[in-house]
Amino acid sequence: MDERLRRATADDRDAIVEVFLACWRESYASFLPPSAREAMTDERAAQLWQRALDAGTTVVAEVAGRVEGLVKYELVEPGVGAVHSLYVHPRAQGQGLGRVLLEHAQQQLAEAGADRLWLWVLQGNASSITFYARNGWAPTGVERQGDFDHAEVQLGRAVEREGSSPVLRIDDLSVTFRGRRGEVAAVRNVSFEVHSGETVAVVGESGSGKSTTAAAINRLLPASATITSGSILFEGREMTTLPERQLVRLRGAGIGLVPQDPMSNLNPMMRVGAQIAEALEVHHLARGEAAWRRAVELLTMVGIPEAERRARQYPHEFSGGMRQRVLIAMGLACRPRLLIADEPTSALDVTVQRRVLDELAELAADLGAAVCLITHDLGLAAERADRVLVMHRGQVVESGPSAQVLRDPQHEYTKRLIAAAPSLNAQRPRELADRTTDAGAALVHVQGLTKEFALRAPKKGEPGMFRAVDDVSFTIGRGQTVSIVGESGSGKSTTANLVLGLEPITAGSIMFDGQDVARLRGREAMAFRRRVQPVFQNPFASLDPRYTVERSVAEPLVVHRIGDARSRRDRVVELLEQVALPADYVTRMPHELSGGQCQRVAIARALALEPELVVLDEAVSALDVLVQAQVLDLLDELQQRLGLSYLFISHDLAVVRMISDQVHVMQRGRIIESGTPEQIFDDPQQDYTKELLAAIPGVGLAS
Repeated sequence: MDERLRRATADDRDAIVEVFLACWRESYASFLPPSAREAMTDERAAQLWQRALDAGTTVVAEVAGRVEGLVKYELVEPGVGAVHSLYVHPRAQGQGLGRVLLEHAQQQLAEAGADRLWLWVLQGNASSITFYARNGWAPTGVERQGDFDHAEVQLGRAVEREGSSPVLRIDDLSVTFRGRRGEVAAVRNVSFEVHSGETVAVVGESGSGKSTTAAAINRLLPASATITSGSILFEGREMTTLPERQLVRLRGAGIGLVPQDPMSNLNPMMRVGAQIAEALEVHHLARGEAAWRRAVELLTMVGIPEAERRARQYPHEFSGGMRQRVLIAMGLACRPRLLIADEPTSALDVTVQRRVLDELAELAADLGAAVCLITHDLGLAAERADRVLVMHRGQVVESGPSAQVLRDPQHEYTKRLIAAAPSLNAQRPRELADRTTDAGAALVHVQGLTKEFALRAPKKGEPGMFRAVDDVSFTIGRGQTVSIVGESGSGKSTTANLVLGLEPITAGSIMFDGQDVARLRGREAMAFRRRVQPVFQNPFASLDPRYTVERSVAEPLVVHRIGDARSRRDRVVELLEQVALPADYVTRMPHELSGGQCQRVAIARALALEPELVVLDEAVSALDVLVQAQVLDLLDELQQRLGLSYLFISHDLAVVRMISDQVHVMQRGRIIESGTPEQIFDDPQQDYTKELLAAIPGVGLAS
């Protein structure tokens, strides 16, 4: 490329434009958010450079000696000076120039033992600054220096922001819950800051105080919770004493929220589009048709297919992952200055997760918004956050730049979290990989399964039916784990509901131990329910809010008339211990539990009857890595001891690889690829499968 550009002259305009376009694709694309990359098309870039050449511009090449091998090319217009610059480096091709300069800066820091240095940054433009900010750096000033008389940007570590006021500052925050047995300290002396354009991830196991801390920021704590001490400053305003009227104006417009539970945060009586438009209208950002158009745009942005039609539907017509996307669209609708995202992508497949997180990063870059990300996904925190805070039992036990904390943890609890994180590089245990089942001992045989749903008020000329599952066939052997993966809305959960007998099938058959599930009635259906148990995706919706934990877990035993009151209580305590919940949780209500704790209760209830088949629909996606590892070990132990079979529905491909005997990849209602984990993950055949694998955040975290 360098030689071609050196040979190009002002008279050879096509050659100059061609080389500049190549430079743009190879070196500059990594700096820009998706929308900017789409806007700067080759045609538009070529027009800009042709216009400069028409004005008599020439090409000047100079060596930027501070980074070995870096060459600067400029289009220089007589009497005006440089109108466009490109930097080229031999190692920039394929990884982006920004990565090369970042590596150079980190090397210089390591050698000098310094905290900051001066570095060439493409004339200090906004895109390059954004790139560096996302990688743990922050611009702290611009000067004109050097032989070439162009701007440089001083870069310092993201934790060093002496000159700027944080968007959010929390000092010594403590939150206490009142319960039947007195007060419980959920958050203790938590302090941290989030600056403009920065993403701070708060990680830790369920019940560690992450979500409580997030809820305290905009005072959305439950009635039983009290902020007992500390300060919360948002843009200099004290949130702990702010009047409710001012809080209402801030929520949504100033402080956006993406909550954890989509079902309890969406109005079941309102169409999805109307709920997003309502947020815009309340804050006077748009009205009527304009608000509706913006709602459709937001649904498209978060990956909802056929957004115009889907906007007219109700929440119950969406899958769990699609409902989560609606909440994300609502959180981004008013383009807030602080976005609190509480497990925003735990229900999303990796491709949509990447798209949504790109939008969050673009919001932070374009508006200087601060992002407080609550997550148990360490890979996501490593890839997307500038800094990480690790919480344990209500306290911050470790904090620092994300790469530093997750690759060189200091606290023992952080080390445990990272050791428990599943990795795509992890292999199945030998005993699992070598396990075989008798082909004639299939417990479940699904053949040609099809499910269609009637569409609500289709437009003229549109089909009246939607095919959610299309000619699906697979087998689950006794003692086997069969996993179905795919994006939200691909038909995974609908397939699970059909296997459970919760939905009538349109065509095909489901045979369970030789019996046709569609024909089961009365006692046979009751016996089938005992042998097949579900763990659903949304723990808040699957637990009765009026029942204690003990009553919820014991309910299957009561329905099937197993044991007496004392034996049932003993069984409940045993099951809670198996899913890492203390025995004194038996008296708690669902609203007193975190999302991860609710999911553990749901798993305990499903295991109460020791069924033959357990259908787990995203059953561990809401769990932190420590509890997830415990639950997966428990499921494996039960499978080996009792010969259980599992139908595992998940978007977490690392977990799927670790536990599965067979994996099926679904897209748009059809199985497009099947095989062993080794076949699917090491040698995928379909482009869609390759895309799923490529989109996984933090692949190398636990390698």
